[in-house]
Amino acid sequence: MTQLHHTYFGALMHLFYVCFDILSCRFILLLIHYSYFCSYLNYGLSAARAGILGLNKDAENPCILAGYNGVYSYSGIDYIVSAPSSGSSFDKCRKEALKSLKVDEYCPYTNCTFGGVWNGGGGGGDGQNNLYVGSYFYDRAGQVGFINASERVVKSSPQAFEVAAQRACQTTLEDAKSIYPDVDAEDLPYLCMDLVYEYTLLVDGFGLQPQRSITLVKQIKYQDALVEAAWPLGSAIEAASSSNAIEAV
Repeated sequence: MTQLHHTYFGALMHLFYVCFDILSCRFILLLIHYSYFCSYLNYGLSAARAGILGLNKDAENPCILAGYNGVYSYSGIDYIVSAPSSGSSFDKCRKEALKSLKVDEYCPYTNCTFGGVWNGGGGGGDGQNNLYVGSYFYDRAGQVGFINASERVVKSSPQAFEVAAQRACQTTLEDAKSIYPDVDAEDLPYLCMDLVYEYTLLVDGFGLQPQRSITLVKQIKYQDALVEAAWPLGSAIEAASSSNAIEAV
């Protein structure tokens, strides 16, 4: 039996610890499998922005690049967005990110991540032997330049996000336009926030050491094809519950 021990962090944030033979026979899922799935709804990047902005709604926010005034809309709610006169601040933004993650929320279990959620028993164990980080983690890393965006699978670390965040948070919106030409204009005002949130999520949310090796992925090579890295929860549940899985025996 193939042993796959990995964690995938993606667009909606999913922990995925699994041990099974996924390629040869889907029915094995119904016989012997050890898996833990957790979908962290409302902790994806777009939702995280709303969460941070909503802590002090419509007030100046230390995660916003200096020189920006605008409106952020998410899930039918508008947030008036502006930066303090002193500009964005890595340290102050970190505090906001920690509040939004609810890292100190009560959890009835021994090992937890954030928001009172159990970590599946995988924190620091086999589930984190291989850490695959995709979606907006990969996108921002490539856009700010600490990975080569032409490479679909790249080794990095949470610390790389910290260094990038510190630099971005010291930048004004006007300067950021030339420093980060690959970041979309609508995302640029939130660059400090995005990078700080990603670093905080990895280190404080999931308890990774800053120097921990992680794999940033855009596409994964499978046989002769490049497969887009995407969250596995829905397809895994479908494979385990579908009548097709039984018929595969």
